[in-house]
Amino acid sequence: MSASKATAANRFGLGARPGELERSGDGREILLAQLARSPAHSEFQGLPSSAATMLLEHKQLAASREARAQRKSAAGAMSADAAPAMAAQAAGAEPAADSGRDGPADRRSAALRRELREQQSREYAARFSHAAHTDAPFVERLVQFWSNHFAVSVDKGDTRLYAASMEREAIRPHVLGRFQDMLLAVETHPAMLRYLDNAISIGDDSAVAQRAAQLRRERRGLNENLAREILELHTLGVDGGYRQDDVIELARAITGWSALNSNEAQDYGDRAPDSGFVFRARTHEPGARRVLGRDYAEGGVEQGRAVLADLARHPSTARHLSFKLARHFVADQPPKALVERMAQAYLREAGDLRAMYRAMVESDAAWSADACKFKTPNDFVISALRAGELTVDARALTGLLSRLGQPVFTPRSPAGFADTAADWSSPDGLWKRIQAAQMLAARVDGRGAAPYPRALAVLGESAVQGDFAIGLRRAGSASEGHALLFASPAFQWRA
Repeated sequence: MSASKATAANRFGLGARPGELERSGDGREILLAQLARSPAHSEFQGLPSSAATMLLEHKQLAASREARAQRKSAAGAMSADAAPAMAAQAAGAEPAADSGRDGPADRRSAALRRELREQQSREYAARFSHAAHTDAPFVERLVQFWSNHFAVSVDKGDTRLYAASMEREAIRPHVLGRFQDMLLAVETHPAMLRYLDNAISIGDDSAVAQRAAQLRRERRGLNENLAREILELHTLGVDGGYRQDDVIELARAITGWSALNSNEAQDYGDRAPDSGFVFRARTHEPGARRVLGRDYAEGGVEQGRAVLADLARHPSTARHLSFKLARHFVADQPPKALVERMAQAYLREAGDLRAMYRAMVESDAAWSADACKFKTPNDFVISALRAGELTVDARALTGLLSRLGQPVFTPRSPAGFADTAADWSSPDGLWKRIQAAQMLAARVDGRGAAPYPRALAVLGESAVQGDFAIGLRRAGSASEGHALLFASPAFQWRA
């Protein structure tokens, strides 16, 4: 079966840029060539590591605590001096300034908050810019697929600063490597450890728990959140054959997996460690574990790593990942034979992700004319950026995606954003897309290609036919024509 360049760019990539369909080779060859090399990531250079961000965050929190203490102290002093001050004011004296409201700690805390917000804005701008300009859009779509597979949501406060850096540090380096390595990098990243509360999980028989019992103090206990999502969402899948006992045993195996706290951050000063991950032996549950019928000897941090390595190689994981990938790239209900082909390639190559991607790309089922996907809001906006050669305005794009129902890094669930047409094609959602198409079209440089030739350049001739082609040629203005292009079914579907 022929593999068109337009299908490669729009079904598997992020939408074509003008000139992209003129590349040599057929669509299948273009995609395989992208898998053969690591893409450039110049947009992300200079961004701080998550560990450096944690140091900055803890400094801001320390300054905020100091500011509160200063205000409390100032309020106490004001209360003690209230009577003399009131008498002085009655005699016509000017009231004293509220020195507790704008002290050095307040100013330092505010400055650090601004720095953290600006840092997050740079992360988002780099992500948008890379997606808009990359010459390896298939690989970037894979990055965004895995980022949603391992979803964290920034509406949980202590995760807000780290979702973007998790994608950059734990997913991008491994997207063309082994799933086992990506899995370990994600599950030990501060974003995931905080989001699913493993950073505060304490083994019931750990040294910290025993000490608390001796002192008759209340303490946090075992938290199963991360362990459950590792099994249900990240590896085996909900029907992958695990039981509640496996969840508990995995949760015990990864007790002690945590992130830098304030005291540790203070010890580092301005010198960021290599990683924000910390293993706390005193909160780790001692003893052997049994997960999915396999025994794991006590080994501290290595015990959890060993469990993850076996989960990555499990046949249920291969099937779960293959189904999700095929559903994302090919169809809401992907062919079972395609899913099985991908799973077998994954298992045969010991979890090598490129093998699974190649099995999909080389299958005729993936190129079927019946295979198509309705674009998510993020897909739609990124493809419009590319097709219209638009300037990236991260703040405007972030706001637009929120209005379209897919706010950046905010799925509000560990399951991530939905990935089927039914979830994104409501009447209200479609109306908002028409409005967004008009807004995006207004930003296309009128000195560039006219709507009709631009549509041919990014969708291919076979997609620009009939009334659609006539409408593009007869549009009253370039802006109207580009709005028609962006709102058209040919553009809204990844075909």
